[in-house]
Amino acid sequence: MPGDAGRKRGRFVAFVKLTLVTFGLLYAAALSGLYVFQRDLQYFPARRDPAPEAVGLRGVERVLLSTPDGETLVVWFSPAAPGRPTVLFLHGNAGAVADRADRLAFYQSRGFGAAFLSWRGYGGSTGSPSEAGLLIDARTAYDALRARGIAPEQIVLVGESLGTGVAVQTAARVPVGGLVLEAPFTAAVDIAGRAYPWVPVRLLMKDQFRSAAHIASVRAPLLILHGEADAVIPANFGRALFALANDPKTFLSLGPVGHEALFDPATWTKGADFIDRRALSGP
Repeated sequence: MPGDAGRKRGRFVAFVKLTLVTFGLLYAAALSGLYVFQRDLQYFPARRDPAPEAVGLRGVERVLLSTPDGETLVVWFSPAAPGRPTVLFLHGNAGAVADRADRLAFYQSRGFGAAFLSWRGYGGSTGSPSEAGLLIDARTAYDALRARGIAPEQIVLVGESLGTGVAVQTAARVPVGGLVLEAPFTAAVDIAGRAYPWVPVRLLMKDQFRSAAHIASVRAPLLILHGEADAVIPANFGRALFALANDPKTFLSLGPVGHEALFDPATWTKGADFIDRRALSGP
């Protein structure tokens, strides 16, 4: 009967409306949760802060630095051999400086000085990580090296993964002898958009690390290292950033390897060879 058909149609319309409202509320709740807890999804600090000697290092000083905004940072510092460069190492979003002890020892074996910065909120350093905070941390460490009498052309920035976002912006603002980027991105927000295609990340993300907007201001010799099978930060992002950079620049493919290649001594060797061959000698 016509009346029954109308009632059924009305119930169906009401059901559709209720479903849409329910999904809308769930979507809004999901976005709200992502916005509030986004830094917990972006930074994975390890709090452990052993002495350098406890992880097998020798000749490494644990230095405390004070930032302009009142935080205290831990830096593991090893001086360079005469005439050799100093690497200011900016690590990725997970773990701690202590997890990179083998890399620090590698730089020592090359005669390089090394300053391994523990980001705010990471092992031994106070505060909580954010893009603005990490930029302050890197500049504080750079200024500390300069205060030790290390010339800008003898300081090489090495950025690992998320640390590349800080390294690019720092190298765009201060003079350095070279810039090595391991698995960089055009912007962290581009990576987030790939991981969460259903989220308007460009509107919601606080710490976007837009390297592509700053790379053209870098004048130092540049090396980008990227694995072709990197599923965390695909190599096309590194190549896109490379295309925007000034000469002199070099892109080295690490072959069919993933993000774990950043912990491979073969990767470190490629970066160190570049520093010896190109960064300190200029174009």
